[in-house]
Amino acid sequence: MFDPDELEEIRESKAQWEEDDVQPTVDRFGERKETFTTDTEGHEVDRLYTPEDISDLDYEEDLGFPGQEPYTRGVYPTSYRGRLWTMRQYAGMGTATETNERFNYLLDQGQTGLSMAFDLPTQMGYDSDHAMAAGEVGKTGVAIDSLDDMETVFDGIPLDEVSTSMTINAPASVLLAMYIAVGDKQGVDREELRGTIQNDVLKEYIARNTFIYPPEPSMRLITDIFEFCAAETPKFNTISISGYHIREAGSTAAQEIAFTLGDGIEYVEAAIEAGLDVDEFAPQLSFFFASYNNIFEEVAKFRAARRLWAKIMDERFDAQNPKSKQLKFHTQTAGSTLTAQQIENNVVRVSYQALAAVLGGTQSLHTNGKDEAIGLPTEQSVRTALRTQQILAHESGAADTIDPLAGSYYVESLTDELEAEARELIEEVGERGGMRRSIEEQWVQRQIQDVAFERQREQEAGERVIVGVNEYQVEKEGEQDIEEVDEAVEQAQQDNVATVREERDEEAVEAKLDALRQAAEGDENVMPYIIDAVKVYATTGEVCDVLRDVFGEYQPGSSM
Repeated sequence: MFDPDELEEIRESKAQWEEDDVQPTVDRFGERKETFTTDTEGHEVDRLYTPEDISDLDYEEDLGFPGQEPYTRGVYPTSYRGRLWTMRQYAGMGTATETNERFNYLLDQGQTGLSMAFDLPTQMGYDSDHAMAAGEVGKTGVAIDSLDDMETVFDGIPLDEVSTSMTINAPASVLLAMYIAVGDKQGVDREELRGTIQNDVLKEYIARNTFIYPPEPSMRLITDIFEFCAAETPKFNTISISGYHIREAGSTAAQEIAFTLGDGIEYVEAAIEAGLDVDEFAPQLSFFFASYNNIFEEVAKFRAARRLWAKIMDERFDAQNPKSKQLKFHTQTAGSTLTAQQIENNVVRVSYQALAAVLGGTQSLHTNGKDEAIGLPTEQSVRTALRTQQILAHESGAADTIDPLAGSYYVESLTDELEAEARELIEEVGERGGMRRSIEEQWVQRQIQDVAFERQREQEAGERVIVGVNEYQVEKEGEQDIEEVDEAVEQAQQDNVATVREERDEEAVEAKLDALRQAAEGDENVMPYIIDAVKVYATTGEVCDVLRDVFGEYQPGSSM
C-alpha cells in the first residue's frame, strides 16, 4: 500500500489541512452535528479517511480477489458480470391458488426466483382446521396443509427451471419433503432441485418464537436434513442462517454478523457431532441478512461477514473444500424501517437498501413493497419493488464491476471495525458456552433489546430523524389501497383439508406416520419417512404431531 515515509507525509499534510482549512471553517460555520456515528454501531465517523486509516491492510490476506479466499470481495470470480443476483420477491397469498397466481405474475414480470411466505399456523405446524389456527389462516402467507396445496402452488411451474426459497423453520423438514414430492411428481431429478429452506431454529428462540420442538431434537432434524440433502438434493441450500430477524429485532450490524455466524458455528458443530463430514454439508449452508439505510455500513457488514466466515471455517473446522468457506447470502430490505406515514418515502428507502445489498455482493435479493407497514403488498407495490431491482441491475451501473467500493479508506476501515467487533462478540459467546447456552441464559436477547431500546429512545427524543415520522410530517395523507385476506379463505382452506382427508388412503397414511414415529424414536434419518408420509397426503399438522409426541414441545423459559 503506502510506505512509512508516504504515510508520514499524508499525516502531516492532513494535520496542516485541518489547521489551515477545516478549523477556520468550523469556527465560522460549525457543523451539522457535534459527532457523526454509523447508523447502528455508534462508531464515530471521522470527517475524512486517508491511507493512514488502513495502513495495516494487506491486500492478499485481507482482500484478495473475487472467488478467492478470504472472499472479502465476493465468492464468484465474475460476480454480476457473469449472472445477476436472483430477484426473489417474497410472496404468499392466503390460498394456494392465489399464491400460484402471484408467482406466475412475478415470473411474467421478470422475477428470476420464487420466495414463499407461509401463514402462522403452517409455521407452527398446525393445520387450518386446528383450534390454534383460528383467525390466522392465510394472514401472513399461504396455508399449506398437505401436498395438495403444494401441488396447487406450483401448478404449471416446472421445478427444474426455478429456484424456490421457503421461509419456514420448525416444520422445514415437512415443507421440504412436500417440495421434493412435487418435483418427483413432475419428473424432475432431485439433483436438479434448487432453492433454500430457512430451517434456522436458533434464530427463532432469539427473535421470532415460531418454534415447536426443544432445541436438541430440532438440531437433530436440521442435521438429518443436511445429511439427506447432501446425498439427494445437492443443489438445494439446506439452511438459511438468518441475521435478518436478529437485525429486525433491534441488533446492531456487528451483532447481526456475530449472532448469525455464531448460530452457524452451532449448526456446523452439531452436524460434525452427528458424524457428518464438514466438506460434505457446509457447501449447502447459506445465510440471510438485512439491508438497512446506511449504505456504507451495510456494504462493510457484508464484506466483513464473508471474510470472517472464511476464517472461521478454515481455522475452527479445518474445511478443505473452498465452497465450505464461501458465505453465500440472500438479502431482504429492512421491513422495520418502513413507515406507515408517507409510504411513498419507502420506495426511496428500499432503493438505497437494495443498492447497499448489490454493492455488498448479495446472491439474491428481496425488495419490500412500499405498503408493507400497513398490510400485505398490493400487486402494484410488488411490481414497483421488483422494478427497483431491475433498474438497479440494468440502468445504475452498480452491477458492472465487482466490489466497487473496495479500496475506499472509509469502507475498508469500517469493514475492519465491524469484523473486529463481531469476532469479539463471537469469542464472548464461546466463553459463555456457545449460542445455545447464551440464548438459554437470555444473554443474546438482552444484548439486542438494549440496542432496540436505545434506538427507540433516540427516535422519540428527536435525536434520530425518521423522515415523515418525527420530522417533515404532513397534516393529511391520502387513502391507500390495502391488500386484505378475505375472511372466507379460512373456511375454504378448512373445507379443502377435510376433502383431502376424505379422499386419501387412510390406512396408507397411518402406516407411513407409524413408520415415521419409529424412525424418530430411533436414530434413523427421518427425511425419507416424512417424504413417504406427505406423498400419501398426511397433513402438515399430522406429521408435526407425530414429532411433537416423540420430541415434546419447547416451553419458553425451560432448559434448552
